[in-house]
Amino acid sequence: MQTINLSNEATKTRRITVIDALRGFALLGVILMHMLQRFGIFSGVRPDESLFPMLDEAIQWLSQNVIMGRFINIFACLFGLSFFIQMDSAAKKGIDFRKRFLWRMAILFVIGVIGNCFFTADILSIYAVFGIIMVFLFPLKNWILILIASLLLLGAPRALMTGYDRIVKTEQVSETSQPARRPAMSNTAKPSFINSAKENLTFKLQGKLNYQFGMYGRGYITLALFILGLVIGRLRFFEDVQTKQKRNIILFFGFALSSAVISLILNLIPQEPLNFRMLMTPGFDISFALLAVTALNDIQIVIFSGALALGFIVLYQIKSIGKYLDVLTPYGRMGLTNYEMQGILGAFIFSAWGFGAIFGTWGTTEVFALGLVVYAIQIIISHYWLKKFRYGPLEWLWRSGTYLKWQPLRKA
Repeated sequence: MQTINLSNEATKTRRITVIDALRGFALLGVILMHMLQRFGIFSGVRPDESLFPMLDEAIQWLSQNVIMGRFINIFACLFGLSFFIQMDSAAKKGIDFRKRFLWRMAILFVIGVIGNCFFTADILSIYAVFGIIMVFLFPLKNWILILIASLLLLGAPRALMTGYDRIVKTEQVSETSQPARRPAMSNTAKPSFINSAKENLTFKLQGKLNYQFGMYGRGYITLALFILGLVIGRLRFFEDVQTKQKRNIILFFGFALSSAVISLILNLIPQEPLNFRMLMTPGFDISFALLAVTALNDIQIVIFSGALALGFIVLYQIKSIGKYLDVLTPYGRMGLTNYEMQGILGAFIFSAWGFGAIFGTWGTTEVFALGLVVYAIQIIISHYWLKKFRYGPLEWLWRSGTYLKWQPLRKA
């Protein structure tokens, strides 16, 4: 394997670029998954008869077994890592960055709410809340942080909610077990961005919060990944990532093998008695078997995400491959801008008030290809933008808001 020989200063620069490139890689999976889900938007039309049935089936398998939940996990973990880098950098300068970071999260929350007007599953407002929690977790020792992350991954919040529900269960269960009805807004109101934003911030927001903090508990996995990102930062993993290539390869195979073993165990467990939809529907009794299998599935997905990230890092260290993967570095540096633009473009593409009448009829293969095209265009824009400017547009606004002072944008 041909590797890159670097000086100490160059190694430091390479360490930063691999983080940015990895973030860009994570956002590839994010946009592809959201495209396949049509950004959670139903425009009133349905896909036409499939033009590529076999390819559609292959892409659906890829989305379910490789993309869904995996790439966004990498994105979340890198947020925790970025939190550590900011806190550590400030500490080296003798600065207490905690209050500034809390303000920074308040700004991110606002950005997330605005993004949520376009795309109901925009995650930034949730990230902002977790970022505040991270400030209070920061003083804890690594073993305590790992313990908290482990409990979250094992489904402790889900188990506590199940126990609580069984204790306080009343006769109202029969009423609460009925899923909330979706307002028939699309039938009574003219499709428009305003109406779509209202729905995203009301009814769909309830579904989002249930998905994040209800029995499904996606938000608890995200918080665990934030914590693990912090621990990875403390262990200085990326500071010597270029010099410890053997370690990275061993870790990759370890994560890949662990993921495969857990996946095999899950496949041996009979799935028929387990109704996973119960996790999204209030009022149902959740069995211990379902709790255990869900926790095992969450752990498998997180470990798979680790294998993906390490596989990318290993490939990035190979000179002949890394020079091509490095094209993702500008994309990752503008991760906030690119993530938000994905949601905005998704709204325009699939909404009834946008081009939903056209793209809503596209099949799985077509929207997957469209996601790749959008991603490629964003890569090109990011590359040329950062040639002239220091930060992406949203990154610049966020940084300026953080310090309450306009930051220099254009390069000298």
